[in-house]
Amino acid sequence: MNFISRARVTAFGSYVPEKVLSNQDLEKMVDTSDEWIIQRTGIIERRIAADDEYVTDMAVKAVQDLVSRFSVDINEIDLIIVATITPDYITPSVSAVIHGRMNFPETTGVLDLNAACSGFVYAMQVANSMITTGQSNKVLVISSEVLSKITDYSDRNTCILFGDGAGAALLERDNENPGFFGAYYGSQGKSGNKLYCTGLSGRIEKEEAENVNFLYQDGRAVYTFVIKTVPASVKAMLEEAGMTTDDIDWFVPHSANLRMIHSIGEKIGFAPEQTLSSLEYYGNTSSVTIPLALSDAEKAGKLKKGQKVLLYGFGGGLTHSGLIFEW
Repeated sequence: MNFISRARVTAFGSYVPEKVLSNQDLEKMVDTSDEWIIQRTGIIERRIAADDEYVTDMAVKAVQDLVSRFSVDINEIDLIIVATITPDYITPSVSAVIHGRMNFPETTGVLDLNAACSGFVYAMQVANSMITTGQSNKVLVISSEVLSKITDYSDRNTCILFGDGAGAALLERDNENPGFFGAYYGSQGKSGNKLYCTGLSGRIEKEEAENVNFLYQDGRAVYTFVIKTVPASVKAMLEEAGMTTDDIDWFVPHSANLRMIHSIGEKIGFAPEQTLSSLEYYGNTSSVTIPLALSDAEKAGKLKKGQKVLLYGFGGGLTHSGLIFEW
């Protein structure tokens, strides 16, 4: 596969809700402990949206952060892509509501996509393709999730994991010095019943759903899928790009579980200190974990211009997707 790009990333933004849900708070809600949660997941706390705060609200604040920090003119943006599994409505799309609320030009297109925890990386791939094919010059990519509204807080296996937040990135045309070097994706649709949340149907294919309207996860099955699939896929992406781990400054996997992240990194050859995550203080925010990690690292001065970054998302579907870019 000959990977082509005419785009580069030029800005990041993020937002997390004010409310903090700590491990000590969860000890009062279910049979768990701070020590057990940290040992099993690496999570200390997570952010929870207010009762009247939804995906669009958080997405707008992440975009406002991006716009103010990087002096972006939204009138120059051709397309808005939103990755989410927790939209405010079935229709209109989150991207359309953002468009209206922030007064984007009527010439700006809107698109939502759902690839669960892989969503941000898939959206970045689509944005790169839209620019590279000449259909867009500037594309705004947003991930926003309000997982707390589909989490069963009586289920200790899932309620300890999830949090809320939003992240954004801007991609712009750069014919002379493009900043994307490789991409990869795949899926295992037959295993969709290992991680899901029901919608109009209360069934998953021919099976009765375990917990209707709430997130369900077969943690063991998902872990097996990730450990088997992601390291091999990352190596394949690097090989196709003509690169090695030595060429990568930062590895940014989906922040699902700290033990999983370290295991993936060890199998590929990325040390923990070479890995960016958002898990510790935000929890698992699905498609948002990667943009939160990138935005926080950029704000802290860890992510520097010219550094090469490898992203890899994985999760519900089951899906996985990767991308290599230069900041």
